Amino acid sequence: MTDERSDAVYAYLLQLQQQLCSTFEGDAGSGQFVLDEWQRPGSDHTIGGRGITAVQEQGSVMERAGVALSDVRGSKLPPAATERNPQLTGRSYRAMGVSVVMHPRNPHAPTSHMNVRFFNAGDVWWFGGGFDLTPSLPYAEDCVTWHSAAREACAPFHAGLYDHTRAHCDEYFKLKHRGETRGIGGIFYDDMNEQTPQFGMSWEQCFAFMRSVGQHYHEAYQQIIARRHATPYGERERAYQLYRRGRYVEFNLVFDRGTLFGLQSGGRTDAILMSMPAVAHWAYQSPDAELDAALLPYLTTMKGHDWLAST
Repeated sequence: MTDERSDAVYAYLLQLQQQLCSTFEGDAGSGQFVLDEWQRPGSDHTIGGRGITAVQEQGSVMERAGVALSDVRGSKLPPAATERNPQLTGRSYRAMGVSVVMHPRNPHAPTSHMNVRFFNAGDVWWFGGGFDLTPSLPYAEDCVTWHSAAREACAPFHAGLYDHTRAHCDEYFKLKHRGETRGIGGIFYDDMNEQTPQFGMSWEQCFAFMRSVGQHYHEAYQQIIARRHATPYGERERAYQLYRRGRYVEFNLVFDRGTLFGLQSGGRTDAILMSMPAVAHWAYQSPDAELDAALLPYLTTMKGHDWLAST
């Protein structure tokens, strides 16, 4: 893998970070991102890297928002990477990506996550990423907007790519110990390269797909936030939002491979954990059975629901 290709991906990721910060500093976020630019020297035994962690705290729309850019190198892959690819054990690597988590203040506005990443280890390379939506108070209209964007992001590449990445998203973002998905899904893909079964693409096509995912996430989430951020709410809805945020934390700490990769590879802990909400609650029992009845079908029996049947 040439440095020119890796550098082209990094240039795009920097542009994507800047675009997202610009949008969600304005009316869609109403708060300022603080930029923390960092560099770490490398050696034969330690990781070297660079990046910019952009975090917004206590905005009027976003209670917490993070857009983190990283480009790290290491002499040995951590277990989170080699578990699925044992043939790469012991290899040096370069991994870069943009990770986004948005936690709106208003309980009617859903949390969102997006990640796009590129990895290479010598002659092996792949792209990964996707986006998913986690509402506390669900709206079918938002589900249609979200999955329409997901389908459109995939459409230019393979006819079956949306269905495949949507199913992968539902399976990955799942709290297995609770029998719930984390939210209403979206798309998710790993290890995308020329050898991917059914959906193998050239480096150029994979890079184009990365850009498509970033674009469609940006447009869809901006639309949903504009629709929901000013919806009136009270203490009941806020209490339920904080309770459901606890589920988000559970997933990130127990199952999320990106979190595990970052911590196992000696990354910057506070930057890795920026995906956590500013405030979350846990309770022995749900605080609101009626709101449970409205939300839980979206996370259980409606898993895989065809939101686009009439579009």
